[in-house]
Amino acid sequence: MASRLLILAYLAAIAGAVPPGGGRPQSLSPAALAAPSDGAQLYIAEFGAGQVAVFDIAAQAVRQTIPVPDPPTGLALSADGSRLYVTGGVAAGRVHVVDVRTGRVAASIAAGHSPSAPVLSRDGKTLYVCNRFSSGVSVIDLAAQAEAARIPVTREPVAAALSPDGAHLFVANLLPAGSSNSGDVAAEISVIDTRARRVTARIRLPDGSSGVRGLCVSPDGRYVYATHLLARYQLPASQIERGWIQTNAVAIIDAATLKFVNSVLLDDLNLGAANPWGVVCTADGRHLIVAHAGTHELSLIDRRAFHEKLDRAGRGKVSDVSASASDVLNDMTFLAGIRTRVNLHGNGPRALVAVGHSVYAAGYFSGTLDAVDLRPDHPPEARTVPLGQAGPMTRERRGEMLFHDGQYCLQKWLSCSSCHPSEARPDGLNWDLMLDGVGNAKNTKSLMLAHQTPPTTWTGTRPHAEASVRAGYRYIEFVERPEDDAAAIDAWLKSLQPLPSPHLEAGRLGAAALRGKRVFERTGCAACHTGPHFTDRKQHQLGTGTGREQDTAFDTPALIEVWRTAPYLHDGRAATLKDLFAAPGLPAPHGLAATLTAGEIEDLIAFVLSL
Repeated sequence: MASRLLILAYLAAIAGAVPPGGGRPQSLSPAALAAPSDGAQLYIAEFGAGQVAVFDIAAQAVRQTIPVPDPPTGLALSADGSRLYVTGGVAAGRVHVVDVRTGRVAASIAAGHSPSAPVLSRDGKTLYVCNRFSSGVSVIDLAAQAEAARIPVTREPVAAALSPDGAHLFVANLLPAGSSNSGDVAAEISVIDTRARRVTARIRLPDGSSGVRGLCVSPDGRYVYATHLLARYQLPASQIERGWIQTNAVAIIDAATLKFVNSVLLDDLNLGAANPWGVVCTADGRHLIVAHAGTHELSLIDRRAFHEKLDRAGRGKVSDVSASASDVLNDMTFLAGIRTRVNLHGNGPRALVAVGHSVYAAGYFSGTLDAVDLRPDHPPEARTVPLGQAGPMTRERRGEMLFHDGQYCLQKWLSCSSCHPSEARPDGLNWDLMLDGVGNAKNTKSLMLAHQTPPTTWTGTRPHAEASVRAGYRYIEFVERPEDDAAAIDAWLKSLQPLPSPHLEAGRLGAAALRGKRVFERTGCAACHTGPHFTDRKQHQLGTGTGREQDTAFDTPALIEVWRTAPYLHDGRAATLKDLFAAPGLPAPHGLAATLTAGEIEDLIAFVLSL
């Protein structure tokens, strides 16, 4: 019962609403869209309300809502339109099979931890599901209503798309994996051979790529597009104009060779396009469309002109900025003349779907649906329809909305979530912030429990998280905001609950973790990692500093959810806990290879990863 209450509390916190059945109107939080081939209606996964809405396109209204057992995160529709596959759940994730005719859940199929982004095979017999915190893809046999295989991928898969011939499944991994002090840190696209049921290619995005949210394949099957952030983490975060801290991009992958082609910036020279999320191609291939969740707009890109320009970049000079293909990912003029930015009325567009001559975007925070007519003789203006009655805008919900909103940033380059893209957890990068001088890059910290475990920052520079939130506006977004905005963000961050670890066994510590708990206590780990959050909230000089920080004392990090916050140490040099505990030469108390057996280290890791 305690585990279920924890999960419900987590779902309520990230949705800004009480769980389904909570007894009051809820934030709708539309998170995914699907449409049948006839284009008569849309299916909308309303995460906050725990239901799927059926939107009648002709009537421009919701005509039905279908309750589902878990807050829905993703949708896939069968080719004949008779069955809707809905992902949901947390540690015990599930796929719910909805009979569209009756509007009822006909079956539920077990999946992995926090499933989303379901994709149907071309023959309709297999469903692929991204299990975000299991870091794998479930292959579900729909006839048997059971998982037939699980394929490991890199880290936090959140989007997927199938090639037209069904031979390859492309999977977007949200965050980079590995150490963050290597000088080349980037998220990847995993390519699964659907026949062999294994990853056969890993396509690395440019250095600084994180927050990979959206993925689609062109109708002709030639290209794959993935939206991502492109962090300029190699530079001190001393100014934001013209993308000195964070830029926003779409990557292009050759689907035949499985090779990275390029990444194109979606920003203009003095106007960022924060937090690109969903991406789709129109069925005729004319448009590539990107939703910008941070600036509440769409980018409508002429796809033919886009690729003609990319081809010219491969052969020589394209503009005053791009003399070669390698220059493109720094060229903020590349899309000039071939892209239209369309302002939406909804807030936080994430999910996109193209139907007929229109594209639809769901506003996650506004509970609205924006439609843009793509016909050449129609102005690209958004028409907005509310999806239903939403609950009151609580302070926590407003804080979540502000945390993700890039409109308040100078020139709209980023939001708080740009560096904390995983529900306020870190991006896996090192940043050289100005609070301790230049040349002291530090790994991004999780903000979950930051208010409960002061001080903040790796060196305890700021006395509490409230100070850090306000400094984020002032020194990262370069704006002054009303105190009430910062207080709302405080309220949301305080409401966040830790997610159950994927390393638990039936919600409890496994045998190895129980042995590791005894190792944890015997070796003195609990001296510093103490209390309910496993931190003494003090700074210690442990010999992990380098260069000018050789003698620096670093804050004791909380260990709750440490399974989610790799890499480790202040400079992110340890890609895994094994790198931290078993690496030769690392001083005690973290370097334990000289005092523990290999089995004891594995048990210790099992315990810490279960917290």
